[in-house]
Amino acid sequence: MMKKGSFPSLLCALVVVVVLANARVTEAVTCNPLELRPCLGAFTSGQPPSAGCCDKVREQKPCLCGYIKNPNLKKFVNSPNTRKVAAGCGVPYPKC
Repeated sequence: MMKKGSFPSLLCALVVVVVLANARVTEAVTCNPLELRPCLGAFTSGQPPSAGCCDKVREQKPCLCGYIKNPNLKKFVNSPNTRKVAAGCGVPYPKC
């Protein structure tokens, strides 16, 4: 039997663990523009992004500013189709 007052403490500790685990997952993203290969058709032709493409865009979201600042990638990342892909995936286009 749990002591009175221990449930809120347990719940608070669980929330902290979940928040820290999510922070570690975000930090663990490896920025690699090749991960966006499932989006190639959407980037080049303007077709709607696939579910796999959107998964990768969400995964690579922390990396997008780095891609925009990279002179070799900037022209691709700043294209109108790339903005459409981001919007289609529900990912706000970054303001870097």
